[in-house]
Amino acid sequence: MAQRAEERLVWDAEDYSMSSPMQKRSGRELIARLGLGGNERVLDIGCGDGLLASEIAEHLPRGSVLGIDSSQEMIAFARSTYTKERFPNLEFAVMDASELAFGGEFDFVFSNAALHWVSDHLPILLGIKKGLKPGGKAFLQMGGSGSHSDIIQVLGDVLGREAWRGYFSDFSYSFGFHATQDYEVWLEEVGLTPLRVELVPRDMAMEGREGLASWIRTTWLPFTQKVPEDIRERFVHELVDRYLELYPPDDGGIVHAQSIRLVVEAEKPAGFNGV
Repeated sequence: MAQRAEERLVWDAEDYSMSSPMQKRSGRELIARLGLGGNERVLDIGCGDGLLASEIAEHLPRGSVLGIDSSQEMIAFARSTYTKERFPNLEFAVMDASELAFGGEFDFVFSNAALHWVSDHLPILLGIKKGLKPGGKAFLQMGGSGSHSDIIQVLGDVLGREAWRGYFSDFSYSFGFHATQDYEVWLEEVGLTPLRVELVPRDMAMEGREGLASWIRTTWLPFTQKVPEDIRERFVHELVDRYLELYPPDDGGIVHAQSIRLVVEAEKPAGFNGV
């Protein structure tokens, strides 16, 4: 994860690793676009449980990967699961995406389903630009403008109920679901050349009630962690009940959620030798 928030989110890395197939599938699609030759140095921002970083490392017999994440729990899980003995070309570090301090060492910067946890992306893009080698490329995928309007509507409904509103009286959380126009301006401002900036609708299909509950439980932590742990599961299932009232499963029992991905591919100019 790559979020920056006043209240640190505590991720259950093991639960996330078992409950995020949709994020992993879209991440593999993004990896395929890198066109790895085998000797590149890659930065994975918001590497989470480390699975995708390990899959990138497998494509780099003469290269290396650094996976970073702001979650101590995620990095601890990644280090224990994808060890140096198995992946000598893979490292992990706890790091805030808004405070990157690399200087021209990466051929590619990769980020999948992470940067929407940060509202201000300009510092991230500045750090990416500094970290890339001249001619290096960034491949970023995150929630985009209009994403998850269905679950956000449900959250609004449930948070207003008497049983829960007291836990959210001082609540404020801003997701970075940005539009293509935002990114085009920011890329120009930091000096990265846009190659692709596109909003891509994607249907998220979950296995019935429990699949939906797992997604809410492992992903919507800014909301669930505001509720005391002993009643948190009741809160999750109330969200599930309300969601299924508005958006019932299809005939096969599959629950659908509306996602919009912002896909960004950009390049650091080859002749650029500064930061």
